[in-house]
Amino acid sequence: MPDQEALGRPSVPAEAERRKENVDETRAVPKTTIHRLLSRRDIPLREKTLWRMLYETAARAAEILALNVEDLDLEHRRAPVRSKGGATEWVYWDSGTAHLLPRLLRLPDGSTRTRGPLFLSERRPVPARRPAAADICPHTGRARLGYDRARVLLDKHAGLDLHQLRHSAATHLGEAEVPLQLIMGKTRHKNPRTHPRGHGDRGPARPASVVSITSASRAE
Repeated sequence: MPDQEALGRPSVPAEAERRKENVDETRAVPKTTIHRLLSRRDIPLREKTLWRMLYETAARAAEILALNVEDLDLEHRRAPVRSKGGATEWVYWDSGTAHLLPRLLRLPDGSTRTRGPLFLSERRPVPARRPAAADICPHTGRARLGYDRARVLLDKHAGLDLHQLRHSAATHLGEAEVPLQLIMGKTRHKNPRTHPRGHGDRGPARPASVVSITSASRAE
């Protein structure tokens, strides 16, 4: 006679895959983890530049992925982005991103990309899925890197969500005792209530530490 307990159990097909746990995109990542990730030699140049830029600017991934080469102010290490509310705002990066960007823009023949999307997909789009002209590099014919592909690659290499880089940047500034107002300026949050909790809420920072950190941020 069949085992009654076994009959009551739901059967799971052998080919079924275990559902992967969702990444907590609100969880900050330790600074050491970020530094190790950005120092790995097995990470492609495009991903390393994107992730470092997201961390150093504390910008939203969609804002950085929407950047064009002609938007970059390489001398002052900044670029204008279109915020969630539609306003044009500036994001600033540090020396790590400044070092990688020229390499990212370099073409195989030694020349440099001057126009088109900053971050490009791996290959040219097929005619049936050709995006708008503004999303195609005039130098290579490759399309702009999409958010979904960028998200998948960060999850594949590090098990992280794109938003965690922004969240971690703000958290690390708070751990360095940077005042909330300065962190909000970096992340461009307008309302303290919408700013992630625990960032820079430890009271006034030491003047020397604030000057050194904010100077590094602005001179990035």
